[in-house]
Amino acid sequence: MSFFSAFFRWLRRNLVVIAGLVTLGYLLLPNVVVTVFSFNKPKGRFNYSWQEFSTDAWKDPCGVADMCGSLSLSLQIAFWATLGATVLGTMIAFALVRYRFRARGAVNSLIFLPMAMPEVVMAASLLTLFLNMGAQLGFWTVLIAHIMFCLSFVVTAVKARVMSMDPRLEQAAQDLYAGPVQTFLRVTLPIAAPGIAAGALLAFALSFDDFIITNFNAGSTVTFPMFVWGSAQRGTPVQINVIGTAMFLIAVLLVVAGMLVGKRRAKKSL
Repeated sequence: MSFFSAFFRWLRRNLVVIAGLVTLGYLLLPNVVVTVFSFNKPKGRFNYSWQEFSTDAWKDPCGVADMCGSLSLSLQIAFWATLGATVLGTMIAFALVRYRFRARGAVNSLIFLPMAMPEVVMAASLLTLFLNMGAQLGFWTVLIAHIMFCLSFVVTAVKARVMSMDPRLEQAAQDLYAGPVQTFLRVTLPIAAPGIAAGALLAFALSFDDFIITNFNAGSTVTFPMFVWGSAQRGTPVQINVIGTAMFLIAVLLVVAGMLVGKRRAKKSL
């Protein structure tokens, strides 16, 4: 009886940690499967069952025709969409937090619409807009569409950071004869940087990963998610798993690097 009571006490103390680890394992399981099957040597067109360990796909990740071209296109769109959404979203977030103007509440509500709206509805709406404007579907329509739906996520991330900022820090800088530009560059921007970086990373991930909105507005342009979807109809090459694993590892390294930089800055501030 004492063993069970001790076990239940231990379980009660560590229940949150256990639940967190189980949830994390559940979320990472697909990434583990993709990583394992990136070293598979399939027999036939499909890569759905383990056959034999091989590093051939890692030696030639562009061995599948047009795959690296679609990957390069997705990276370009994600980069420019992240840049555009981050700049616009940061300005909108500062305007919503720092200034009072008419329709401010309506703008706050409208910002959340792309996040709450089903992607297929937004994709069809953007397609209707582009067709009515007579725009040629392709790279630019995809880029505009990605900026549109990434904008809300950037505004939300930056706005949360700006709302937590202490305005007395900026006032202290102005008391020390810092001009508006110096105050912004040396005080406001460094404090808001974590929120801006979080919004930018989220926008890049959402843009690179998007399929539904891209599929509606791409025309003949083929991004990496569209290439993966098309390949799945004929067979799944191992190189797709290689690219997926590489992107996952890069994302993990960026997160770890950000954590290390944050800890180093926290130590210096003590």
